[in-house]
Amino acid sequence: RQFIETTQPDEWQRLVELYGEADAAQQFARRVDQELTGIGVLQVLRDGVTDRGVHVEFMFKKPNSSINTEHFRLYNQNLFTVQRQVYFSPRDERSVDMVLFLNGLPIVTLELKNQLTGQNYNHAIYQYKTDRKPTDKLFAFKRCLVHFALDNNRVYMTTEIKGLKTYFLPFNRGHENGAGNPPVEGKFATHYLWEDVLAKDSLIELVSNFMHVQVDKKKDKKTGRVTKSEVQLFPRYHQREVVRRLIADARENGAGKNYLIQHSAGSGKSNSIAWAAHNLANLYDDSDEKVFDKIIVIVDRRILDKQLRQTVTQFEKQRDEVKGAATSAELKEALQDKTKIIVSTLQKFPVIVDTMERLHGKKFAVIADEAHSSHSGQR
Repeated sequence: RQFIETTQPDEWQRLVELYGEADAAQQFARRVDQELTGIGVLQVLRDGVTDRGVHVEFMFKKPNSSINTEHFRLYNQNLFTVQRQVYFSPRDERSVDMVLFLNGLPIVTLELKNQLTGQNYNHAIYQYKTDRKPTDKLFAFKRCLVHFALDNNRVYMTTEIKGLKTYFLPFNRGHENGAGNPPVEGKFATHYLWEDVLAKDSLIELVSNFMHVQVDKKKDKKTGRVTKSEVQLFPRYHQREVVRRLIADARENGAGKNYLIQHSAGSGKSNSIAWAAHNLANLYDDSDEKVFDKIIVIVDRRILDKQLRQTVTQFEKQRDEVKGAATSAELKEALQDKTKIIVSTLQKFPVIVDTMERLHGKKFAVIADEAHSSHSGQR
């Protein structure tokens, strides 16, 4: 309520007129609860909630440039709160160590273990698997963004609680070309989670430019029935880090530099490419000038083309932000229209170079997925 009254007083007043002063908060909370169950907290944060014709935003993104001061004022009104020992079940006394809220909506839960007491992250993971149920509202799929299990030295995460089938991924920085985190004098090795990842600006950035729901559809060859499965993706530490470092360097130095990013198998390269493309497409320098006019992603797999377009489309409300160019004609058209991100193949690269050279004054970022290009004899 505080966030809405501060940032959208006219909308709040209309809700009061519809429901009455005494019932407005409770009635609107019911509507928000319906949306959280239906589309999830990520979509609610991005798109807001409409109740009886009144549209209310639940998060204000950080503006790409500083030209619009009103956008920055609203962004700074985002309200973050932290609550310890949160009792999440009305039926019993179960609680979780910590919950982070953004504008009143729970977005992160944490189970904290202190190794000095003989417990570690494995005990936290076990607790999530055995004592948190998807029937508990806080732990229902898409009602929360991410769940962290951690101790003094290591961090693990999941985005979906499924009992004993819950799968946790490492969220560590890596140490000496291996797992874990490097020791830090005067701090816990997991300090980066509090000081960096869960900082206010970082959380808004993760919601705005990284997190998305990946939808997979499978068709049964015998019955023809199509089944749909969803996975809510939160970037691993190395994925977030590589994209942020790339963006920071491009903001400072502009176009014209080359970068080489090495990914191991299974480390989420496809999503890293999608996140990099989206962030580069909306990148402005310190003078509020757009750094790149177009982002071109070179792939040789149709599955990555489809996945990249699906991923980036979730971040942008406008259509045609991402286009796949299978022919030379489509490619030339996309390079000259308002498309931000173009996905094409290695075979079309000569056409891309030729067309770019003719578009004087334009700046391009080219992301090449080289993992499967060795069969061509060139790298």
